[in-house]
Amino acid sequence: MLFIGPEAERRFGYRHFMDLTAVFTAAPEFAVLSGRSEIGTTNPALLTEEVPGPRRLLLAGRNWQVTYIDWSRRRCFVEPVDGGGKARWGGVGSGRTASYELTRAAREVLLGSDPPVAFTVCATAAVTQAREGSSELVHPDGTVIVRGGRDTNVRWWTWAGYRANATLAATLATIADPLQRPTDTCIRLREDVTPAEWRKATAEAIDQLCLPAVDARALNGLKFSAALPTRLAEATLAARLADLEGAVAALREQSRFTVAGQ
Repeated sequence: MLFIGPEAERRFGYRHFMDLTAVFTAAPEFAVLSGRSEIGTTNPALLTEEVPGPRRLLLAGRNWQVTYIDWSRRRCFVEPVDGGGKARWGGVGSGRTASYELTRAAREVLLGSDPPVAFTVCATAAVTQAREGSSELVHPDGTVIVRGGRDTNVRWWTWAGYRANATLAATLATIADPLQRPTDTCIRLREDVTPAEWRKATAEAIDQLCLPAVDARALNGLKFSAALPTRLAEATLAARLADLEGAVAALREQSRFTVAGQ
């Protein structure tokens, strides 16, 4: 039989072990505060991803720079800045991350499949516009790697969902941009990556998948983290962020290199 020891009593015994027995079903969003005023909430992914320079958010129509993150209470403090903020919203390609299945369903719509629902005139126009605007990003026979376009980046349009793309970005460390934020639809590759490097890296990756990297500070928001060794807690969060099956499915598909506008 197992018993609560003195260290567990010291850490969790306050208020009759409420930290161990309480269950929360709300989305794990962080409250964003400027001084004492709550501006809104943000997805934890914006607070844990690696970013060059200051961490900035776009919320309530303004840009904010993060000054402090309280991981245990799920809140962060910000101050206004002129620009550079990032936002993530629910839906495909945005904040409340989409699964492999949902993102692939969106890809099928862009390729021409119509959902079994009645479209309004506005919805029909929006779908038509989306199909025209993404014609270079989807291909019926596999995935697409696009060089150039609105920026100089090389993007692999996997349409595999956020968790699979985070897994791919961690696995393809030799050809993926290390300072990126994977999305539901694509990951960013090195600007100088060649098709030969691509084929070699992806062939090796199928049997050597890596779990996404975890910000050590995020462990403070993991339930029971105090009762776990650090390595086990990091592995737990990394496993939750990963989608190994989706990553393998994307790697096994045929891929084609294209140049935007050609």
